[in-house]
Amino acid sequence: MLALAVASLLALPARSLRFDLQSGQTKCISEDIKLHAMAVGKYTVVNPADSGPLPDSHRVTVRVTSPYGNNMHYAESVESGNFAFTANEAGDYLACFWTPNHKPAATVTLEFDWRTGVAAKDWTNVAKKGQLDLMELELKKLGDTVKSIHDEMFYLREREEEMQDMNRTTNSRMAWLSFLSLLIGCGRGF
Repeated sequence: MLALAVASLLALPARSLRFDLQSGQTKCISEDIKLHAMAVGKYTVVNPADSGPLPDSHRVTVRVTSPYGNNMHYAESVESGNFAFTANEAGDYLACFWTPNHKPAATVTLEFDWRTGVAAKDWTNVAKKGQLDLMELELKKLGDTVKSIHDEMFYLREREEEMQDMNRTTNSRMAWLSFLSLLIGCGRGF
């Protein structure tokens, strides 16, 4: 009974995204990734016909870029692919998908799964390599999740301090601007 309960906890819900892309169009998805966090992605063009080869009109070009525009992954005219990287810049990473123009226009359906941080780890391989039982695996997952939450709290604290400093600076500048405005207004003899 306990093994069944733990196994149900290990079953993670599917977190992939499915979207349509018209030929000649671009669609971008962003993900805020922390510095030194691992990111993995998998994308696949869904075959419009359940059987048979994928039509040539159903190929996409994919580019994943960092917040400063560095290429993390690029694939041209593909029907599926994977990428993995460790973030060397913190911020919004972009995954952009586009298709060439086709006459007649075609709609391409894509499945995209992008995981970062603790979710990016392949826990089944960790369990196989370490010969861990289910309870040990769950404890390792929880430990990594706690560490991730801890790191995220410190990151948010840093961001809060930056925002407070910016707020103080803005308030100070506005006070000086108001004071200067009053001096100029009084000097003209309001």
